[in-house]
Amino acid sequence: ACCAIEFMCVLGPKFDMGRFGAEAMRFSPRQSDMMIVSGRVSIKMMPVLQRIYRQMAEPKWVISMGACASTGGVFDTYSTVQGIDRFIPVDVYVPGCPPRPETVIDAVMKLQKKIESERSRDYH
Repeated sequence: ACCAIEFMCVLGPKFDMGRFGAEAMRFSPRQSDMMIVSGRVSIKMMPVLQRIYRQMAEPKWVISMGACASTGGVFDTYSTVQGIDRFIPVDVYVPGCPPRPETVIDAVMKLQKKIESERSRDYH
């Protein structure tokens, strides 16, 4: 959908998310430490999303990309989840419908800063 088109741009040469060490996509939850949820999530798919989250090894982080994943967006219906944070913990929210590639990269940078601060706190 809309977020997928913008996310493809993030991985392309113009925005190059590889600069941040996030270019290695893994489509197995056991090999992933970050989940980006984009677009609308139906109530029927939420148990699947929760299972994938539980299968990820610790430490793990979640980015909610776009208005649909964060708040349900314009899809305020009985079959659509009105924010994934009601079901799984979210570390960073990316606003927009769809969010611009720069905003997605900013979210990855914010997540990296959050991870750094958590690690420095754990070592003191």
